[in-house]
Amino acid sequence: MGTPAVPVTMYREEYIASFEQDYSFLKIGCVKETVIKGNSAVFLVAGSGGETAVTRGSNGQIPFKPPSNTQNTCTLVERHAPFEMTGFDVFANQGDQKRILMKSSQAVLHRDIDQSIIDQLDTATVTTGATQAANLLQIATAKTKLGNAEVDLTQEDKMFAAITPAFEAYLMQVTEFSSADYVEVKPFVGPAKRMRRWYGVNWMVHPNLTGVGTSSEKCYMWHSNSIGHAANSAEMKVDADYERKQQISWTNATLFHNAKMLQTAGVVQMLHDGSAIS
Repeated sequence: MGTPAVPVTMYREEYIASFEQDYSFLKIGCVKETVIKGNSAVFLVAGSGGETAVTRGSNGQIPFKPPSNTQNTCTLVERHAPFEMTGFDVFANQGDQKRILMKSSQAVLHRDIDQSIIDQLDTATVTTGATQAANLLQIATAKTKLGNAEVDLTQEDKMFAAITPAFEAYLMQVTEFSSADYVEVKPFVGPAKRMRRWYGVNWMVHPNLTGVGTSSEKCYMWHSNSIGHAANSAEMKVDADYERKQQISWTNATLFHNAKMLQTAGVVQMLHDGSAIS
């Protein structure tokens, strides 16, 4: 009898990224402020306060009033995403473990940025009513409520909507969304896009909105002047090193940041039932 075959196992050196949100979707939909020094940022919301024109009073004087000035304080929180592996584990494991450490740190903080914004969106007080499956009337109602609040709907670069995958699935059945005659940025042409502009709003599908996959998904339409995001820098700081004494490779992404609701009238919550297709 001949020598039995000796099978060889091939381990692919390049790793395959796991499925996870590793990019901040929502930061683009906020007023951004970089804090050079300190633990908070103050966003000033100012305007006429809804006053109407006046005429002279009985004393012949024109009555004056100061404009409305509302200060919104966003207090930064210290956030870290630390990972480490021993030198032996880096050596023994498949793939570029040092790169995996660094990418993991970045992904954690990107999700933390979005979560801080989601937490503020969840404080919205204006809604489209009872929970329902996404439909054109619900979307039109959300935009109408923003218009009634004197939100400038013509500023399309500042109009955003964050929806769940289930909400998008229903939306794709709306002719006005899926038809090339209505969609300014076409979803079925070219590479995948992070946002699609339709109905004067920039739509993004977010996997981690509150209640995703349930009968009470919280989706939103808003103007970017409604939410502020402050951080100690425009980009997170990512450190990586090797500690010789203990032979440990480590990475840590750091960001001091937080989000703040600035104008509740500029955010509309669309309660969505995504349970049937999630």
